[in-house]
Amino acid sequence: MSRFIEFGLRALALAALVGCAPDYSPDIYAANAVQQANKVERGTVIGFRQVTISGDGTIGAVSGGAAGGVLGAQSKIEGVSSALGAVGGTFLGGIVGSTLEHVGEETTGWEYIVATAKGELVSVTQREPTPLPLGQKVLVITGNQARIVPDYTTTPAPPAKPAAAKPVPQAAPSQPGTESI
Repeated sequence: MSRFIEFGLRALALAALVGCAPDYSPDIYAANAVQQANKVERGTVIGFRQVTISGDGTIGAVSGGAAGGVLGAQSKIEGVSSALGAVGGTFLGGIVGSTLEHVGEETTGWEYIVATAKGELVSVTQREPTPLPLGQKVLVITGNQARIVPDYTTTPAPPAKPAAAKPVPQAAPSQPGTESI
């Protein structure tokens, strides 16, 4: 019976590792999104709705299956071969890992509809504590991780027009009979 407890404790340790959910904040970049040139468009938030963001379970299933297979192969349960323990551990670990990823990664987010300066509509979903308000001027940043952020840019001032040349005052022409001696 102590082998079952040991296996259960190892499975809980695995669950703690698998349950670490990534952050879907517009302020957090994944390593593969760094040093990428991304297209940026100005826009305005014209709509939003609250949505649930859920993990796909792939990472949890793979991690849980691998760890379960290793733990199962090491099991010393009477009548269970290490190969059978590995298969059973992989199966159970995959189920536990996938379930924990779904539960651990499920979070609330916002789907925004943005009207771009070109008149197109763009949808971006991201996690934030509160939604951006309607009418908020934003930057739509596309790439590996699309996101919208409040517009923090400044609009460049139009180039200054060259000053018109001022006419140089000329002496008034003298009129006959008004000459001084």
